[in-house]
Amino acid sequence: MSQYPDLRITTHDAAGLAANMDAVLATFAEVYVHEVATDPFYSLPRYQERLNAYASRAGFSLVMGHLDDELVGYALGFRLPSGSGWWSGLQDDVDPELVTEDGTRTVAICEIMVREPFRRRGYARLLHDAFLRDRTEARATLLVDPDNTPAKTAYLSWGWQRLGGVRPFADSPTYDGMLLALQEAARS
Repeated sequence: MSQYPDLRITTHDAAGLAANMDAVLATFAEVYVHEVATDPFYSLPRYQERLNAYASRAGFSLVMGHLDDELVGYALGFRLPSGSGWWSGLQDDVDPELVTEDGTRTVAICEIMVREPFRRRGYARLLHDAFLRDRTEARATLLVDPDNTPAKTAYLSWGWQRLGGVRPFADSPTYDGMLLALQEAARS
């Protein structure tokens, strides 16, 4: 029996994101309540623009976790296209091969978001694993706030490795860009 028997996980494509947009935006607004009020990068219209752009990409997926009818959190992302600009804001020198995308190699996790009342219960890991399950890409990438110690510690314990600092947009914070070989993730 699962340690989390009541968590219902559903997977959605772009149409599913559109159908669940209000819940996704409400969760974002709850998690980033202070930033939404003060930083244009975190505004709901700006976040919805990013969501729509992510949903337009090949390999887009949204994984949502519910307890009864209450949304616990979600994970979402897409496959990086050939020539992707994902790494254009990389601030560290790395082997160019690591940041050259061919359209099939890397899936980007754009969000793993768990609402405050449900944190530190293992739900983020379940959403992470559900998102990565059955992916065909060889590796995954994500961006994490370097000051978000709980998230960064969790990712490192799950096998992720830091590649370097990445500032994806001119007005965004600088994040730690991380990589995970998906064959490694399947064994952990």
